[in-house]
Amino acid sequence: MTGEKRNNANRKLVLSLLVVVVGAFGFGYALVPLYDVFCEITGFGGRTNNEAVAVNEAPDLNREIRIEFMTTVNSYAQFEFASDADSMVVHPGKMYYATFTAKNLTESDKVAHAVPSVAPPAAAEHFVKIECFCFNSQEFLASEEKSMPLQFIVNPDLPDYVDTITLGYTFFDTTSVASAN
Repeated sequence: MTGEKRNNANRKLVLSLLVVVVGAFGFGYALVPLYDVFCEITGFGGRTNNEAVAVNEAPDLNREIRIEFMTTVNSYAQFEFASDADSMVVHPGKMYYATFTAKNLTESDKVAHAVPSVAPPAAAEHFVKIECFCFNSQEFLASEEKSMPLQFIVNPDLPDYVDTITLGYTFFDTTSVASAN
């Protein structure tokens, strides 16, 4: 192979590799928002509604569902975070309230955000949050403790085989993201 042909082949190879790298980066960058849209549409990953909705109550008093609350604090977040009750028994179609408490364990102001999940996945689209602290970031002063409300209803169309729903929240310190905006 002559020197000129080799140079052309090398340029083609470098250009092809560059296109692959840029394409992979673009795909990776777009993957998170695409996954969020996919989860919101399908309810995959236990995602529930992310904004307040209006609902009419029509309780099914013949059926009881156990709601279990689980809380986790991200390892980098210096917070205490817990539900005020471990669980509750509800009737589908009736409005309920739960409260969670979080405390900033630092001597500086912080911003935090709770990310919800619901299990089993079949229950995600039937667990409707009317009001939730997870809709917005929460601002905490240094060492502040805050009570945060959750208002929800379980849709009566919940499949009959589901008798327990686990609502989990992971609490993240988003101070650096909030201060960047």
